[in-house]
Amino acid sequence: MDVSPVVLISGAARRVGAQIARAVHAAGARVAVHYRSSTEAALALADELNVQRPGSAAVFAANLADTAALPALVSSVVAHFGRLDGLVNNASSFFPTPLGQIDEAAWDDLIGSNLKAPLFLMQAAAPALKASGGAIVNIVDIHADRPLADYPVYCAAKAGLAGLTRAMAIELAPSVRVNGVAPGVVLWPDDGQFDPLERAGIVEHTLLKREGTPADIAATVRFLLFDAGYMTGQILAVDGGRSAHL
Repeated sequence: MDVSPVVLISGAARRVGAQIARAVHAAGARVAVHYRSSTEAALALADELNVQRPGSAAVFAANLADTAALPALVSSVVAHFGRLDGLVNNASSFFPTPLGQIDEAAWDDLIGSNLKAPLFLMQAAAPALKASGGAIVNIVDIHADRPLADYPVYCAAKAGLAGLTRAMAIELAPSVRVNGVAPGVVLWPDDGQFDPLERAGIVEHTLLKREGTPADIAATVRFLLFDAGYMTGQILAVDGGRSAHL
């Protein structure tokens, strides 16, 4: 019987989530690839991982906005793999909400994906993670502490997730560790929210004067899941020093 750890990653089909899946898989874990609509990308990623180790990855579709469906998502993962050792709350919406243009749809989307869904997914996963002595990593954002102009709802949601990370570390102690990663400049949005001049200015504000990569985030997630046995309630900024540069 395969006793290697199992990690569920939300929003794992593309971008940073896919790189996290590859990193934890390379560490020897089996991977539950969650997706909402990126079916083709999710299947391709699972195929890629299963070529390396047969049976080590599987895909699970769910709309995280439907909180009532999240216990079934966790149950499906446990039924498939036999256990759950890690949860990575990676799925996220990100778009501007300038003051005066904020509506309830934007609020529901940003708060739902960045705060509400992680809470209810952690709650659903808690029994299985307690049984395995597992760990949770939440993908936060440096703008939880230093808000980004024109993104007040997103920043509020991520600030809530930062607080929730620390609160859940208390709630789930001592059997489950809960930590977070706060990325800086890693991947720009696909929809061109920032023009080249804005991007250059943001990169210039980092101490390392360069963008990070999804691999930088994935390596930190891997560390927090598997190598940080005496860490909980912490949020690590992976931002090239941007948050230290006023």
